[in-house]
Amino acid sequence: MKVLIIEDDAEAAYYLVKGLTESGYVVEHALDGDEGLRMALSADHDVLLIDRMLPKRDGLSIVKILRADGLMTPVLILSALGEIDDRVEGLRMGGDDYLVKPYAFSELLARIEALIRRGQSVRMEDKLIVADLQMNLINHKVYRAGKPIYLQPREQRLLEYFMRHANQIVTRTMLLEQVWGFHFDPETNVIDTQISRLRQKIDKNFPTPLLKTIRSKGYIFGESE
Repeated sequence: MKVLIIEDDAEAAYYLVKGLTESGYVVEHALDGDEGLRMALSADHDVLLIDRMLPKRDGLSIVKILRADGLMTPVLILSALGEIDDRVEGLRMGGDDYLVKPYAFSELLARIEALIRRGQSVRMEDKLIVADLQMNLINHKVYRAGKPIYLQPREQRLLEYFMRHANQIVTRTMLLEQVWGFHFDPETNVIDTQISRLRQKIDKNFPTPLLKTIRSKGYIFGESE
């Protein structure tokens, strides 16, 4: 499990990183709000620990930007501000939980575990995963082996259809009807062109091709032969 800590207090961050690493987590750390936002947007994490008061960009604005971008990674807000209004504001801005400083590490750990369990059930609905390729159905971002892949809208729909039918033979007729909305064959190379473009983006420069042509039948997407 991967955790990102956005905390400007070096001593507090040290103990968080040390404790979570010893608990079996892979931990990344950002010292300010701008760096934390960049790291949160550029990689997948299972949970984010965000201090509310940060240099360059405050924690609540980070959460607001992440949610506006469609990133639904669970967020635990850490703050010395513990009044009811403070906690309500943090949750309304998109935080999933709010922990007031100082706190016991055991409680922090328990809350992280609860958020990850909740996040896993959500991700089953908002992500498609085939081998090392992931598609986020909320923000439409696609990654292969952690590298972002930028798709046009039609390519996005084509890839989503393939991923939903992974390791199954997909015919040209199925693609024409479900991706293009045609109920007849326009007798053009529209499918061949889009398949070629999609292959260039998702398979080129990767050791294992995922999109394969099955002669006289159609296509199959996945790692199976």
